[in-house]
Amino acid sequence: MTGLAAVESIPAPTIPDDVPTPAAVVDLSVVRASVTAMQHAMDDAGVRLRPHAKTHKCLEVARLQLDAGASGLTVGTLGEAEVFADAGVDDLFVAYPVYADAGRGKRVRDLHERVRLAIGVDSEEGIAALVRATRGAATPLEVMIEVDSGGHRTGVATPGDVTRLARAIEDGGLRLRGVFTHGGHGYRGDDARAAAARDEVDSLARTRDELDAAGFTADVLSAGSTPTAELSAHAPVTEQRPGTYVFNDAQQVFLGAVPPTAVGFYVVATVVSTAVAGQVIVDAGAKAVSRDAHPILPGFGWLADRGLPLRTMNDYHGFVDIPEGSSSPQIGDRVVVVPNHVCPTVNLYDQLVVVDQGSVVDTWRVAARGRNS
Repeated sequence: MTGLAAVESIPAPTIPDDVPTPAAVVDLSVVRASVTAMQHAMDDAGVRLRPHAKTHKCLEVARLQLDAGASGLTVGTLGEAEVFADAGVDDLFVAYPVYADAGRGKRVRDLHERVRLAIGVDSEEGIAALVRATRGAATPLEVMIEVDSGGHRTGVATPGDVTRLARAIEDGGLRLRGVFTHGGHGYRGDDARAAAARDEVDSLARTRDELDAAGFTADVLSAGSTPTAELSAHAPVTEQRPGTYVFNDAQQVFLGAVPPTAVGFYVVATVVSTAVAGQVIVDAGAKAVSRDAHPILPGFGWLADRGLPLRTMNDYHGFVDIPEGSSSPQIGDRVVVVPNHVCPTVNLYDQLVVVDQGSVVDTWRVAARGRNS
């Protein structure tokens, strides 16, 4: 099942009545099952799993992933890398074209001297800044060249660019670990997942061949996107970097990447107003649910068990339209919202309430919250 029918069938977990709202709630059994399933899928495919920690930003989730067999973590910022390095994670890849200016350069150098680190690059200027930041280090900094496989966000795409960057890496005394790409265009719906996965594999294969012909070696060919992870997990790809799979969200269900039962993250809200006919207001607005919108999936989240979208939001107000003839939640009722996009929603919270079998069993601090630089 895919599309709106799948989203409308997402079940709601049992949430204890004493959880104050709005609250970010994690279903522990679902999260554990998702961690195990993705690790088994990558193990069966012979591909290393390096999950992206930008989704959860939690030390506890990172430990679940690493204990299950992940080879290391992917992060999006130096701040995220510092949080996980401080917690003892010793293998980190910043999958972002970090520009190591004076302030960031010092932080890159410090991380490089503490953990096994790789940094993403897609320009000679970025490479030169990393060279300056790590000049005189005991070992060369490892870098990964980003390739644009169709998302048209970051990464090089023109033939010859990869070889040019590889030469700048070598001349600067850095070490080329490999190349990476992100099949973000797999989020566009319809048959986009399969097409984006093919683009990832094809782009990485072409890049490897270009580097081989120029005398360079790329040990790691890394793809990364939850919707495409299992589809592109085959040769020549050697590594996958999905992030959202650990919690999942309405987008993943809509795309068919996961079944409705694989959602493990919710925002619990309370109905606070029914003053306008055909509408209820919940206490989960833009400060509780991300405003990141999907080009096809309407709204910003969905009421689990009710199949109703969170149509729009103000800071503290979430608007839900009630179709004529449908039963409406009443003031004081609690509802469970599945965000369209979980990653930026997590970043709105200091902690996640962990629920198992209807009981609160823990709280997880969102340790890397706000570490955006």
